[in-house]
Amino acid sequence: MNEARSDRFKRLATQRTNAALDKLRLLGNLSNKSNYEYTEEDLRKIFFAIETQLKAIKTKFQFPKVDKFRL
Repeated sequence: MNEARSDRFKRLATQRTNAALDKLRLLGNLSNKSNYEYTEEDLRKIFFAIETQLKAIKTKFQFPKVDKFRL
């Protein structure tokens, strides 16, 4: 039986969001200075990369890509 598109979206979005949140939690574990050493520049690069990707994803949902302009 075929899964409805909205059901497939919900299933995959839930799985992928939970996976992304798990990875972010793991990244947060690196904040323990007794186990790791890092600079402010390291942190800036990490958060810049994450924020840039998040903005790109938001844009995809807000403004779907248009292949060609047509009137």
